Amino acid sequence: MSAKPKQLLAAGTPAPDFSLRDQSDSHASLSDYAGSPVVLLFYMADFHPVCTRQITVFNEVLPEFHRLGAQVLGISHDNIWSHVALANHLNMHFPLLSDFYPRGRVTRLYRVPIIQGESARAAFVVDPTGKITWSCLAEPNIALDAKGALEAVEILG
Repeated sequence: MSAKPKQLLAAGTPAPDFSLRDQSDSHASLSDYAGSPVVLLFYMADFHPVCTRQITVFNEVLPEFHRLGAQVLGISHDNIWSHVALANHLNMHFPLLSDFYPRGRVTRLYRVPIIQGESARAAFVVDPTGKITWSCLAEPNIALDAKGALEAVEILG
């Protein structure tokens, strides 16, 4: 078990850039979305019941994020083949990024807790200049809803 960080990266902190593979085996970097708000949605595992609910909620409100010019990026330690299966199963419309190797590197950059080898569930809003403006760490066994992230993106509008 990895040590828990004291807190997520704080508002006002520059969001660390990264490049990870998504379910289409393409590379996506945070810098690819420079000039637009980005919601980073960290989660434990594909097909975990609470995570699946959380991802489904964000997928359902994705048109609202897009209306505000924001992109949503899901991030877990699962490999891209697991992401492919989940994306197909849930008809996902946003990238699921694999923080598989080195395992949890991006998760640690954002100081998201790693519990028993898996990322905790957390969300960040990154503004168009690349700074974190909002973050939230989920309570155990409770899916994050999209309301807080959506409100944070609306404020940027």
